[in-house]
This record gives sequence, structure tokens and C-alpha cells, in this order.
Amino acid sequence: MRASQYWFPTLREAPSDAEIPSHRLLLRGGFIRPLSAGLFNWLPLGQRVLAKVEQIVREEMNRAGAHEVLMPILQPKELWERSGRWETFKPTPLRVQDRSERWFCLGPTHEENITDLVAMDLGSYRDLPVTLYQIQAKFRDELRPRGGLIRCKEFIMKDAYSFGRTREDVDDAYEAMYAAYERIFERLNLPVVVVEAEEGSIGGSDTREFMLLSENGEDTVYMCDSCDYASNAECATARIPEPMAPVEHGERRLVDTPNAKTVEQVTRMLGVGPEKLVKTLLFRTDDQFVAALVRGDRTLNEFKLARAVPGDNLRMASDAEVQEFTGARVGFAGPVGLPDDVMVIADHEIATMRDFVTGANRDDAHFTGVNVSVDFEVDEYADLREACHGDACAHCEDGKLQARRCIELAHVFKLGTKYSEAIGATFQDADGSEQVAIMGCYGVGVSRIVAGVVERYHDDDGIIWPRECAPFDAAILLLSPDDEELRAVADNLYGELSEAGLEVLYDERDTSPGVKFAEADLIGYPVRAVIGRVTRNEGKIELRRRSDGHEEVVEIGAAVETTLSMLEGA
Repeated sequence: MRASQYWFPTLREAPSDAEIPSHRLLLRGGFIRPLSAGLFNWLPLGQRVLAKVEQIVREEMNRAGAHEVLMPILQPKELWERSGRWETFKPTPLRVQDRSERWFCLGPTHEENITDLVAMDLGSYRDLPVTLYQIQAKFRDELRPRGGLIRCKEFIMKDAYSFGRTREDVDDAYEAMYAAYERIFERLNLPVVVVEAEEGSIGGSDTREFMLLSENGEDTVYMCDSCDYASNAECATARIPEPMAPVEHGERRLVDTPNAKTVEQVTRMLGVGPEKLVKTLLFRTDDQFVAALVRGDRTLNEFKLARAVPGDNLRMASDAEVQEFTGARVGFAGPVGLPDDVMVIADHEIATMRDFVTGANRDDAHFTGVNVSVDFEVDEYADLREACHGDACAHCEDGKLQARRCIELAHVFKLGTKYSEAIGATFQDADGSEQVAIMGCYGVGVSRIVAGVVERYHDDDGIIWPRECAPFDAAILLLSPDDEELRAVADNLYGELSEAGLEVLYDERDTSPGVKFAEADLIGYPVRAVIGRVTRNEGKIELRRRSDGHEEVVEIGAAVETTLSMLEGA
């Protein structure tokens, strides 16, 4: 491709709202342009990178035995109502009405659609197992898109779904997809960490996320510094502390705490640390109220709470419900004196505390000197809090959990029969009985991978693309376009590199050498060939590898072979 005929508008400076390297460099390098918050146009360079990532994903999906399909972006409300997610999916899908006033959503995911598609033609157990996938745009109505391609309203995703007759079928598909993902990230030279994760709005089990460690990531993982334990922050567990012997007699006191509702306000007023306070957070299910207790300096993990509490539709009690139930405003709830039908569930750390502070279930008042078994009873202890940096690892003797920022690039999990039962994906088994297909789900953030590669591979001058996803394999910089002798050398090299199977950007524009060098580093071609003064004076071509700065000055006739050799290390 000749640069004079190619559209790749670069920028000297990135917009002020581009705060992380991948956002800045993809804008400056002419890969993407913003349309609105969380919406991006892909320019020719960006589209080439995106297509290469898609192709790697496609090749590995096909190698794993999956079959590509393409489903509609618009999904009817009726289908989502059958799965029960029209009102419950978070964040709420973008919704539109057609001219007949029928409701649709712009697909944030495709479980309902793929299950309905398979259900149309699924007849016999002989049709199973099967895995289908697509590479397509997804839409999430993010309130605060951030990080360029990291968190968008519209993004490109590969989603795959397996359907099996037995649990073994699902296990086999899961392992095949897991291995395919490992190959994808190996080919892209991305050192991902696989961690335990929560199921989220989709549901499922055996959820694993493929994370790229990055200080600019939006997620946090906890990794043990001694063993191989790694988990998303949403489900990371610390070692359960040893409980203290219960206090037989306490000296609880009621103290005035006017307008002190937060942990910081209460502890400052009482002159104690937050580790001496117990927060009481009120929730309810369809059947009962729940009081969840965690230490004042800890954060309740609602995913863990939902797993520990029996019943359906767990949600935080409203301000009005708290007022009605406790007789006090939000911020003054406590476990002392709650009705017997309230489930009191406490984090394990509460069993290690004595003489602590709680709300008094009356406005502007707290109790001090509170003790479990003396002042109230705990119905159940569970791991309810979010893990913290430095916590003791629950999976080995000596390890400590280390918090690391990261970018989620992919996930795999088993769906079971949640959607196949709701949508009716059934088949006739060998014995003639009707059975429900068992499903798995496997997603890769294709456009997010592009950002992840740049976060991982860049320097002060620009992007350093691995060859597998670089927009071009090499660039030829002709520094004196008016010199017919040098142009002939450049033209010939362009032809030979192209014949050798390389994708080449031939920069023969009438611009300064400084601009050509700067743009080559910014865009990040794996190898560049410079045809200029050294070529004229010595009959040689200067070659430089972007990844490590390795340079070679070679005879014109050796340029193709040397370029191919240098690309092997790119």
C-alpha cells in the first residue's frame, strides 16, 4: 500500500480526555476516531488490526470445532421475557420500538437468540454436541464509558455457545474453548492470567476470566504471592480468621451520635478506629429481611452475600423500608434488638471482635461495648467481605494476596439449562425421552484486545505491535521521493517484499524525513526500511525492528531476507 494513496490521519497530540496510553495512541496513530462517548469509528489502520485479531479468533474457534453464525443485533422483547431478563439484565439494555410499536433491545449478549436458533431445528440427541459462535457488535448502555476501547457502549465481541446432551459434553466443550483461548493469547503475545470470577447477569458456573495485568485496567484481581491462586475481586477469598472465645458479660452503652451516619463520622466522634465498628446492612429477599454484618473498615461483597443467603431476589432494603423496620434513618441500623424473624448473617471477622460499636436502631444513636452472644445472636457466619491487599491466602499457609489492576479480555463458563429450559431447546434422547440441552458460554472482547495489546506494548514514541496483529508487517520510508535512483530502489524493494508475502506500507509521500520517522514509530510497524542517504552513498538499506530497536544496515540485495529474519523476532 502506497502511503500517498492511503488514509491514515495522525495527530500530534491526543485529546485531553484520552487518559490512558491505548486511548491516546490509537487516536494519535489514526486507528480510531470518537463519534460520541463510548462510540468509536474504526479508520483503515484500525480496521486492519481489528480484522487480524478477528481472524486469529476465528481460526482458533474453527480449530476447536465451533461453527460460525451471525445473528441479528435487534432482539425482540418477547424472547427476553421468556428468559426473565427483560427487566433484570444489568446494565439495562438499549431499547427501541419499531413503527408497529414492538419493543426490541440492541443485543448486549445473545444467549436468548442462540438458544432460540438452536431450538428451531434441534430434534434428536444425534444433533448434539454442537458449538456455534459469532463475531459481532454488542451494545451496553454504560453510564460512564472510559478508557477508549476498554469500556464502550458499542464493542466487537466473539461469543460462542455450546449445546450438549450430557454434562460430559459441556465439560468437553468448555475445555476445548479454554484451550482455544490460551492459543489466541499466545499468538497475540499477551500474557494473560486466568482467574476465578462471578457469573454476573448471564448466570452459570465454573466461571473463569482471562485477565491482562495493566495498571490502567478497570478490574482488580487478587493473586497469591506464594501459590497459584488468582481471583477476580468479586469473589476473592481470604483465610478465615480464628474466632475468639465469646464474652460472657458485656457493658453495652447507648451513646448520642447526632447526624453521624457514616463510619468516618461515627468513629471520629467516638474516638475509635473503623476496625472497632460493625456495619449493619439491611437487605431483603422475597421471603425475609436480612441483616449483613461486616467490620467498619471492610466492604460488603453482595455477590458473596447472595450466595450465602437462601431465597430469591436479594436486594438492598430501601430507605423507607429501613426506616419502617428499624425505626431509624439509614446509617443507624444495628443488630441489637432486631426481630427474631430477621436473618443475621455476619462475616467471619465479626467472630474475632469484642466490645465493638453498632447502630442502635434509633436516630442519632449508637451502642458501644457490643458483643456477640451477649447482645445479639448471629444466625450464620460466612465470607461476606471483599478481599484486601495483604490478606492471608485461604489456599496456602504462607501466602498473601496481592491486588493487581487488570483488563478482562475473555471469559468461559457453563450455563447449564437456564436458557434451554426457558426457551425450549429440547431434544429426543436415545431412550425416546425429551431432554433439555445443556449449555456453555464463551466470550472474547475482540475490540478490547486491540486496546489491551497497546497497553501492553508501547513506549514514549508510540505503539509496538506484535507482528500477528500489526496493520502492516513493514514500512518502507523513502526519504527523497524526487531522487529517481532512490525511488527505483524503494519501488523494487516494495515489490519484492510484497512478493514474499508481506504486507507493506510504502511511504513515498513528499513530507519531511522527521515526519516519516515519527509516524512510523507512532503507528508501530514491526520493521521499517529506510532508503535515503546511506542508500545513495553506500548502496545499503537501513533496517530497524520496532520492538527492541535492533538495527542492521544491509546490502540492497539482502534487504528482503533480513527483513523476514527480523520479523521472526517482532
